[in-house]
Amino acid sequence: MSFPIQRPRRLRQTPGIRALARETSLSPTQLVWPLFFREGIGAPVAVKTMPGVFQLPTSTAAQVAKDAKDRGIGGVLLFGLPARKDATGSSALDPNGPVPNVVRAMKDAVPELVVMTDVCVDEYTDHGHCGLVKRTGATFEVDNDATLSILANMAVVHAQAGTDVVAPSDMMDGRIASIRQALDSAGKINTVILSYAVKYASCFYGPFRDAADCAPQFGDRSSYQMDPSNAREALREIALDEAEGADMVMVKPALPYLDILARVRNATTLPLGAYAVSGEYAMIEAAALSGMIDRKRAVLESLTAMRRAGADFVLTYHALQAAEWLDA
Repeated sequence: MSFPIQRPRRLRQTPGIRALARETSLSPTQLVWPLFFREGIGAPVAVKTMPGVFQLPTSTAAQVAKDAKDRGIGGVLLFGLPARKDATGSSALDPNGPVPNVVRAMKDAVPELVVMTDVCVDEYTDHGHCGLVKRTGATFEVDNDATLSILANMAVVHAQAGTDVVAPSDMMDGRIASIRQALDSAGKINTVILSYAVKYASCFYGPFRDAADCAPQFGDRSSYQMDPSNAREALREIALDEAEGADMVMVKPALPYLDILARVRNATTLPLGAYAVSGEYAMIEAAALSGMIDRKRAVLESLTAMRRAGADFVLTYHALQAAEWLDA
């Protein structure tokens, strides 16, 4: 008995058939737009290593929120650059700091916009590390437990300003439980925690450190961010953060870690984000500017890959542009 030749290409013939057979969707509501707001500036400042990305004045917050709403993107993630830094990152707890002020302005302008805030002290410390530092001669240690109360209080400040989601990115052990307890004690039981649960010590963060003015002044972050060689450890991190009360989790970076994203997707039922980090953005922009690749296709293909690997949403500096393309 003979069988007819199998022809998968039948399902690729026309745009309409391809759309019906498409397995993975990508829409503006699945995109989150990371933003940098700098205290004390009157006009946007270009980030040289991230073409098209700016440090923004806090006075632009309402308009930026309206732009996000008009494009239909899922939300924004805020990073604050304070006017003053010190060893303990004390300005991170200022209720009138750049992030709380921007949160209030955005929620006043567009109440329905999902506003997320990064919870980490690296932008606020003069040494650029994600926690309090103990130094002995040429060696240093980030003090995990001493940092927890600062992170918890920072999350409460953001919640009191009106943020919908706090997103701790520090990679301190136990910070999800500390933040959840602090939020609940402050009456903010409905504030969502999006954990940077799986965050690798990656070279792809370089341009971000220019944008957020947070490059470490000594050493590196390998003692608290994950080793890029490890995969099983990611599942342990997810399990711990889920047990401590995380509502959503994230893998960062995205494209170089799609295998991790897929493993995490199979390990948790929590909403899962993928962060397309600054180095990923910068590579696409550099290749597109040189004419090596088609910018639009590269952006949409990479975002689709993250969705295909299991991400429910993607944090991307291309969010606004990608949303425009998707709605065209």
